[in-house]
Amino acid sequence: MNNLSATLEHGPVRLEPFEDKHLEPLRAACKADPEIWDIYPVNLGGDGFDGAIGMFRASPDWTNFAVLEAASGDLVGMTNYIRPTKFGVVEIGGTYIAPHVRGGIFNRTMKKLMIEHAFASGFHKIEFRVDTRNKRSQAAVLKLGAQHEGTTRQDMVTWTGYRRDTAIFGLLKDEWAG
Repeated sequence: MNNLSATLEHGPVRLEPFEDKHLEPLRAACKADPEIWDIYPVNLGGDGFDGAIGMFRASPDWTNFAVLEAASGDLVGMTNYIRPTKFGVVEIGGTYIAPHVRGGIFNRTMKKLMIEHAFASGFHKIEFRVDTRNKRSQAAVLKLGAQHEGTTRQDMVTWTGYRRDTAIFGLLKDEWAG
């Protein structure tokens, strides 16, 4: 399977491989949205930003992207390919996007770019792992055509100390309708 790092763009979305120049705009976007972080494994909106981003960027199993509004070039979030396997499975996750681009066409376009790029790179399955409290993300993943494959109970402890349950969704290449 090919390297997943690439610049991807369609409609309102531009994904760029994450670089140092994206750090401060991402920090500002995350800090401006403090209510969201309670359902995330890490808190990018406060003091945990440097440690979490450092971990994401240092992991050889993560391919990090900055998420930008294509027209303005403004950074509005980040997303990642996580743990690609030799069996052709990769997770899309660790995603944050600012409130003004949530819902609607932006998130769907971003996920569509990533899904199509992964499939074109030789992967045959995309996974999504979502905190069961995050109903919005679960609904968005189902709208993409992914299937709920199960839930792992209390498999992660978040930055708040909460023992989270994780809903796992899968999308096979031959199920993808685009």
